[in-house]
Amino acid sequence: MGLRTTLFLAAALAGAAVLVAPTGIAAAEPAGQITILYDAFGTDAAMKKDWGFSALVEISGKRILFDTGNDPDIFAANIKAKGIDLTSIDFVVLSHRHSDHMAGLNHVLSVNPTVKIYAPREGFGIFGSSLPSSFYRKDETLPPEMRYYGGKPPEVIKSGTAWQRANIELIDKTTEIAPGITLLALVSDAPGTKELKELSLAVNTADGVVLVVGCSHPGIEKIVEAATAINPKIRLIAGGFHLVVAPDEVIAKAVAALKDTFKVESIAPGHCTGEPTFAALKQAYGDRYLYAGVGTSMPLGPAMGSVGRRGEGPALQENDLATYRKLAHREDPFGILKARNLRSGLSHL
Repeated sequence: MGLRTTLFLAAALAGAAVLVAPTGIAAAEPAGQITILYDAFGTDAAMKKDWGFSALVEISGKRILFDTGNDPDIFAANIKAKGIDLTSIDFVVLSHRHSDHMAGLNHVLSVNPTVKIYAPREGFGIFGSSLPSSFYRKDETLPPEMRYYGGKPPEVIKSGTAWQRANIELIDKTTEIAPGITLLALVSDAPGTKELKELSLAVNTADGVVLVVGCSHPGIEKIVEAATAINPKIRLIAGGFHLVVAPDEVIAKAVAALKDTFKVESIAPGHCTGEPTFAALKQAYGDRYLYAGVGTSMPLGPAMGSVGRRGEGPALQENDLATYRKLAHREDPFGILKARNLRSGLSHL
């Protein structure tokens, strides 16, 4: 067989391989990055620390704003400090209804009022919702003035939203919103947040799933399990794992599940993951633990997790510890204090 014929066949086979490439994987793009815009710890002097979470996820040709922090002024200041252009983001994901993840949305809308926003669907929730008017029992023996809508309700009853003109799409089940980009929709059954709906972002790349979580109220293991249905290879998890007050045995179980059961390659915990969990994950993952303090940019290239990455940093600096602990007790959006008081009460029984 001549050289020319060999080259022709090689080119033909390469073209055929492209045609049968698996679906459900985001299109190949230059390596992206995740930039942490809001959290209570970090080493970037230009960024303000506060309890809450926000990240800019640049991957597969998309610029995704995931959550918007706890305070619109701090969020705006951090956006400015990082030079983020909010007019160029493709869409926003609000993981759940807690204020430390969505309060900065007002600033986003002041800059980009028509941006697409994905949020969890909840009955009469803050993001808006609707119900068929058949949901309530009717009594036709009552006079019209005693009946809802005078006895002639609309077919659909719509509840208001805090952002009436915003372009919000409500998600109530796991949905692929773009090729290879999926929103995982799960529900918490934990005390204090029971029935809370939460969205997580899963991007299926050629190297595995990049998973971004807000607070992991439904349980980090359940979220990861849902992500493995897309691709069993989990390349990276970034965000809050909701283990901020968890006892050591619960932390150990979660770390073992991530590392040994699901074989998550790299980890970038932040927000409500908790100081003891930071330490446990750092010990378990070594140089595959990516520091994710506010202001940090974590590249998503092939060398992710190697020495010299831009996400390199200490687990927590000493001055961050006091700030983190202070902010963690400032409010109780997760039922943390309620759970602690319940445990305390049970200990006296």
